[in-house]
Amino acid sequence: MALNKSIIEKIQVLIEANITKKLNKYKQESFNMPFHFRLLGRDRMALYSFIQSLNTSFGTSIFEPVAVILAKERFTKVENQYVIGDEICEEAQKTIQNIINNLSISGNPNKKYELNLIKNSITKSKINKLKTVKVDLFIEAKDRKVFLFDLKTVKPNISNFKDFKRTLLEWAGIIYTKNPNAKLNTLLAIPYNPYEPKPYERWTLKGMIDDKKELLVGKEFWDFLGGDGAYEDLLDCFETVGVKLRPIIDKHFEIFK
Repeated sequence: MALNKSIIEKIQVLIEANITKKLNKYKQESFNMPFHFRLLGRDRMALYSFIQSLNTSFGTSIFEPVAVILAKERFTKVENQYVIGDEICEEAQKTIQNIINNLSISGNPNKKYELNLIKNSITKSKINKLKTVKVDLFIEAKDRKVFLFDLKTVKPNISNFKDFKRTLLEWAGIIYTKNPNAKLNTLLAIPYNPYEPKPYERWTLKGMIDDKKELLVGKEFWDFLGGDGAYEDLLDCFETVGVKLRPIIDKHFEIFK
């Protein structure tokens, strides 16, 4: 077991509170699907609607705060929805655009090389204002290494790959503009691999993401945060809460029969 009893209890309380709150606030949308109702049952369709509603908020309401709970046990500084800043060296911006352009042609990402390009482009030239998204998860380790995570759904829209890559590179540009010597990692995180036991290959298809240095999926991500075995312990937390809430959920959707 990687997680101690206190952490497991915190995570279970968090999961149960969020699911219960969502369940109590849930009201089935007023829509008519007569063929689906006759085929599958109104109660199953209502449950399906609830699950769809739950999925839309799973990342911010459960995965993100659980990640914070895990990381705080092992790292010196942990924040979610971290505001990274809005100033970037103009030369770094040009370098980022060149990286994106080259990847669009060659499709051969190399994050270590890309970060070095951005770092070496930092000069005392003009500083520009840049609006970027908040960092879903900011982590600083004891050795001052910084990890910036952008948490994504398990099957994100492939058309947005270039935007995801640009965000990671712009975060690096902003950090290096403040401190060119920063020990920096900017990564995408996927909470689980929907293709298991096959590898997660969705990102490499577009030649934008370095799957060795820029992506953590499922077990890799959760074990990075909580230590070896954290992923399995986390699954057990979800199962425990699920068993406890199952009678409540079943009763809630009986009214749709």
